[in-house]
Amino acid sequence: MKIQNAFRVGLIGTLGVGLGILILSAIVSLSTVVTYIGAALFLALGLEPIIAFLERRKLPRWSSIVIVLVVILSLLGLLLWAIIPIIVKQASSLVEKITEFVQNGTYEDWYVGLQKQFPGIDFDKTLQDVWGSVQHSAGDIGAGLLSVGIGIVSGFFGVLIVLILTIYFTASLPNMKRTAYELVPASKRARFADIAEQITDSVGKYVMGQVALALCNGILSAIFLTIIGAPFPLLLAVIAFLFSLIPLVGTLTGSVVIVLLTLVLLPSSPITALIAAIWYVIYMQVEAYVLSPRIMNRAVSVPGALVVIAALAGGSLLGLLGALIAIPVAASMLLIIKQVVVPRQNEL
Repeated sequence: MKIQNAFRVGLIGTLGVGLGILILSAIVSLSTVVTYIGAALFLALGLEPIIAFLERRKLPRWSSIVIVLVVILSLLGLLLWAIIPIIVKQASSLVEKITEFVQNGTYEDWYVGLQKQFPGIDFDKTLQDVWGSVQHSAGDIGAGLLSVGIGIVSGFFGVLIVLILTIYFTASLPNMKRTAYELVPASKRARFADIAEQITDSVGKYVMGQVALALCNGILSAIFLTIIGAPFPLLLAVIAFLFSLIPLVGTLTGSVVIVLLTLVLLPSSPITALIAAIWYVIYMQVEAYVLSPRIMNRAVSVPGALVVIAALAGGSLLGLLGALIAIPVAASMLLIIKQVVVPRQNEL
C-alpha cells in the first residue's frame, strides 16, 4: 500500500512538473502575442482617463470612446502626413552630409586632428581591424537585409494588431474589470476592486503623463533647434520625442544623440552643438524639477532607487515595452504592499 501511494505521489508530481514545463514553454512560444496584449492593455489604460473625463461630462461611454479614438487617429494621421515627407527628405540629406563629410576631406582633417590629440592610439590598425571584420561578415549582408525587411513587415503587422487590440480593450475595459472582480470572493471583492481601480488609474495617468512629457520635449526641441540653426531640426525633434517616451534615461540618451549629430553635421560650427548641449542640460533640470512633478504627481510615486531597478529589469525582460511599463508595475506592487501586506502583518 505504501509503495502504491508513493508511486501515485511520484506520478502526480511528475505530471505536475511536466505540466508546468509545458505551460512555461507555451508562454515562451507566445511571447510575441503576450507582448502585443500587454502593449494594447497598457495603451487602453492610458486612454481611460480621457474617456472617464468625457463620461463625467454626461457623454455616453461609446460616444466618448469614438471621440477619443477618432481624435487621436486623426491627429496621428495628420502628423504623419505632415512630417513623414520632411523627415524622409531630411534623412536623405543627413546621409548626403555624412557622405560629404567622408569624401570632401573633412573626415581626413578630423582624423589627423584626432591622431594628434591621442598619439598613443594606433588608429590605422584599429581601422584595419574594423575593415577586416566588415569584409569577413560581408557574406551575411544579404541575409541581414532580408531580416531587416522581414522585421519591418512584422513590425507593421504588430502595430496593426496592437491598434486593433487597443480599440477592443478600450471598449470592453469595464466588462473586463467586472469579470475579474466577480472571480474574487464576495467578502473581499470591494477591497480588491478598490485596489485594482487605484492601480489602473495610476497606470493610465502614468501613460498620459509620459506622453505629455515627450510632447513637451519634442515641441520645445523643434523650436529651439530651429532658432539656433541646427541641422534637420524636425528630424532631431522627432528623435527627442521618441527617446523621451522611455522613462528615466530616455531624455538624456536622446539629448546626447542630438548633440553628437549636431557636432558631426556642423563641424565648422561647434558652438551650435555647445548651445544645444547647454539647452538640454537646462531642459532636463526643468523637466525633473518643474514639469515632471506637476504632470506625474498624481500618477505614480516610486522611490528613485526602485525606479532605476525597475527600468533596468523591465528593459532586460521585455525591451522597450518592459522599460515603459516597469515603473507603473513597481508602483502597483508598492500599493499592494502598503495596503494589503503591511496591514496583515500589523494584525498578526
